[in-house]
Order: sequence, then structure tokens, then C-alpha cells
Amino acid sequence: MHRSSRRRLVAAISLSTVTAVVGTACSSGGGSTGAQGADGGSYTVWDPYPQFDKTSAWAKLLDDCGTKAGVTIKRTAFDTSDLTNKTLLAAQQDNAPDVLVVDNPVVSTLAEAGVLTTTDDNKLDTSKVDPNLLAAGQSGGRTYGTPIGANTLALYYNKAVLKAAGVDVASVKDWKSLTSALAKVKSAGKKGITFSAIGTEEGSFQFLPWFWGSGAELAELDSSQAESALTLWTDWMKKGYAPNSVINNTQTTSWQEFAAGDYAFAENGTWQLANADKAGFDYGVLPVPNATGGDASAPTGGEFVTLPVKGDTARYTTSQKLVTCLTSTENLNATDTALSYVAPTAEVRDKQVAAKPGLKPWVDAVKAAKGRTSDDLGTKYPKISEQLWKAVQSALSGSESPGDALAKAQSAVK
Repeated sequence: MHRSSRRRLVAAISLSTVTAVVGTACSSGGGSTGAQGADGGSYTVWDPYPQFDKTSAWAKLLDDCGTKAGVTIKRTAFDTSDLTNKTLLAAQQDNAPDVLVVDNPVVSTLAEAGVLTTTDDNKLDTSKVDPNLLAAGQSGGRTYGTPIGANTLALYYNKAVLKAAGVDVASVKDWKSLTSALAKVKSAGKKGITFSAIGTEEGSFQFLPWFWGSGAELAELDSSQAESALTLWTDWMKKGYAPNSVINNTQTTSWQEFAAGDYAFAENGTWQLANADKAGFDYGVLPVPNATGGDASAPTGGEFVTLPVKGDTARYTTSQKLVTCLTSTENLNATDTALSYVAPTAEVRDKQVAAKPGLKPWVDAVKAAKGRTSDDLGTKYPKISEQLWKAVQSALSGSESPGDALAKAQSAVK
């Protein structure tokens, strides 16, 4: 590794150690969690899926891909925050895993630290991946891996609540019509909309569709468009269309409010689809609308499959075969269905919708989605996000006006 890359790596480790939340790890393949043990016919894979043990479809897929490549897979799963730390520390010791599956906003951090190879280096084929999804793994004009799938945000709605309020969901096309629907729902004695505005990345994640839907850009938090988005949320709270609880809601607690059956709308993600099917009432899904119509860009969630830098460059050929297998059309369909992900390629998405037509609104939402680190923000995004969620909290609590809160946020970012 070049000296400049090592300096960046040390700096990244220091930053990650300060901000990381300690997590746990589990191994489904046995052996040490250290990647250097991957000698001979063994290749290491690290991923952020500790919920999947060695009997899971995901673990079996890894083993199958290993068999096809003629190697044995040694898989270790970490909590997302711990995975970043472990990877940075392992890279410093030239002990990184052969294949790393990592949350997409982390890709730019690892890339800037010199931890990841580019697709030019590792020859991964990303030609079928949608450009808006691939952008989350790009930094400085280079691509560092390929997405295994994507999730994003949209609006769930309760059909019975809307019917009782006399609202035709087809009329909800922009912010004005959505607010009008919320007013009708409240007048009918029901509740409007719930979402997560908690003072963490979850709060920023949920605000971004409205922020981007206003025409605002993350490089300019205090624009008039950004102010209009935050004013939308604060007005909803003032008028009783959204509950005061949104200030402390996580995406999970927000969903629990919606699942109780009194809310017309809830902003949430594809990961709630299984819970929605169990809610006990008819629901639908529509993309978050832009201010003046059309679908807003919601942030993309999901992981990238990457190849870390290795001292033994001869290992890249087999690692590339493993990633190609994991992201093949056949395997993406099975994996993304199991993970409640929308596939990153049109070919696989068509198969998903054919098998489950209810995924169509999510496919539309993913097509309009945008990476949080896109626009070449890279490692600037975490600081911007922190100031954004602080501004949202200040405005919703009434301690500052939307304009003042966003101006303060922009000043802090500069």
C-alpha cells in the first residue's frame, strides 16, 4: 500500500473508532475471524448479516459460489458499525477479507482510506447495474464494487382509513394533494402520517425524500427549497397531521404506530413488507411525491459487494469469480427476494415483479432513488447528515424556525 494510502487509512481508523457503536460478530463457516487464515483453498467473506446463520439461504449461496470457484468459504458476519471498524483495522495489517459486503454509505469511507480495489482493477462487470444505484459506490470518478440489492423508502397507506375519509389515493400526486388528504383524514377522526425524525442517521434518511423532492441539494442545506421541505414537516406537526412522537420515532416505532391501524400513511421501507402483510388491514404503497409532482428521490439502502486491497494480488482472480457468482442474475433474484431487496438490474427486477406484482411501487421508488454519498459527497456525507438531523430536530421541537435551523446547519458544515 502506498504511504499516502496508509496515512488515509490510519486517519479513517481513528475516525471510525470514535464514532462506531460496538457490535457483535458471528461466524457461519468456522475458523478465525482474521482474514489472514484464508490460505490455500480458503477465501474469507465478511458481511453485515449476523441474523443469518450457516443454515440460511445466504450462507448456502456463499458456499455454493465457493464450490463453483473451487475454494472453501470462511464467512464471518458483523453488525454494520463493527464491520467498518474491523475492516479498517484488518486492512492496516494487510489482513482484509477477500470479499467484503458493506453498507453502501461506507464504501466511500473505505475507498478514500485505500482499502478497496476499483472495478477497473478487479474487472467486476457492473454494466447491467442501474447508474443511480451504482453511484452509491463511486468516489472520485471510480467505482468500488457492485450493489447486491437496494431498498428504499415509500409511503404505505391504509386503504380503509383513506376510504372512510373520502380520499382517492390516485389523487395524491404532490405535496399539496398529500396535505389535502391528511386534512381530510384528520377531519374524519383518524390520524394522518407517521415517520421517523429521530436525531440519528435514521432521521436524515427519512427526511431526504422530502429534502430532495423539494429540489434541494445536500451541498446547500440552507436553500429555499430545503426550507420548504422542513416547513412541510413542521406544518404537519402544528396542524396535527403528524404526531409529536415523530421527534423520537425510529423507523421501527413509526411502523408500530402505523400498524395499529389508525394512520392513513407511514413513511417506511421495503424491509417492512413482511410486517405489512401481517398487519391485518389492506394496505398499498406509493412513492414519496415530489413537491410539484412525480416521484421524489429517496435514499438507497442496501449493500455493495467489494474486493479489498490484498498484498497477495493473485487472490483477486478467485475473489472476482466469487463476486460474479453472488451477483449473477440467477443468484441475485434469490438473494434479493430473501433480503426484501429490489434488484439493482432491470432483468432481475422484472423477474421479481412477475413473481410478486406488489413489488411494482418499490421498483418505481428504487428507479428514482439516489445514493446518500452521490454527487461526489463521499466522506463529507456523515457530517452533512448530522447537521441535517439536528436542524430537523430543532425545527420540529419549535426551538428554531426551519430557515434558522438550516442556516445554522450549513454554517456548521462549512
